[in-house]
Amino acid sequence: MTFFTNKIIWITGASSGIGEALVYAFAQQGAKVILSARRREELERVRQQTNPANSYVLPLDLMQMDTFADKTAEAIQAFGQVDILIHNGGISQRSWVAETGLDIHRKVMEVDYFSYVALTNAILPHFMERKSGHFVVTSSVMGKIGTPMRSAYAAAKHALHGFFDCLRAEVWRDNIQVTLICAGYVRTNVTMNALTATGEKFGQVGADIGNGYPAEKAAQQILSAISSGKYETFVGRKFSKEHLSLFLQRLAPRMLMDITRKQVPK
Repeated sequence: MTFFTNKIIWITGASSGIGEALVYAFAQQGAKVILSARRREELERVRQQTNPANSYVLPLDLMQMDTFADKTAEAIQAFGQVDILIHNGGISQRSWVAETGLDIHRKVMEVDYFSYVALTNAILPHFMERKSGHFVVTSSVMGKIGTPMRSAYAAAKHALHGFFDCLRAEVWRDNIQVTLICAGYVRTNVTMNALTATGEKFGQVGADIGNGYPAEKAAQQILSAISSGKYETFVGRKFSKEHLSLFLQRLAPRMLMDITRKQVPK
């Protein structure tokens, strides 16, 4: 028996990257997993690499928030309840502020922030009725700092911290927990699919992401944070530059900005 044995865990963004790695990690711990993302075929691929009897495919488009009530009802019905919801789906952005229109900012906020709020509101009554539940939120180091070409993405991640810190303060008497994951550079396709100023995909894997922390190791760190009930934790390579940036932001923010602004070409 492990902490996660027979726990019902709903994961968005489960078809690739950290989400896919989480599916495998939870399955190995004896959990029952509900897999959500837009592409059913990719979810089925991931599901077939686990015990299909303990997994359920639930396609979900984070831009279609009017479907969340029905999707939540289906998730609960799949195994009778949901114990943990892992907000993990989303998009990134790579463009200069001066070149980025409001349409890009709105799309990133819709996917990376408002969808999380809407899905939280959809399942919260279930958690409150059961007096049990756990929200796990894949944020980023960008939820704490700001660097060039990430304005919309950083804004959405900062917003997540404000919202879920408030939620945690409101629902603790109902035995509902919140864990915020500040992910560093993890080896995924996040930059490939990042939005540019024109709304097209960035289509590149930067050196930091390409050499990033393996997603399967990041998943193990996330499981440890959940089982220990952490409020917030860094996930990635310890004492990496993004990890150290969190300390600088807290202790020497001017120094961090001096370092950061040198990334902008003349």
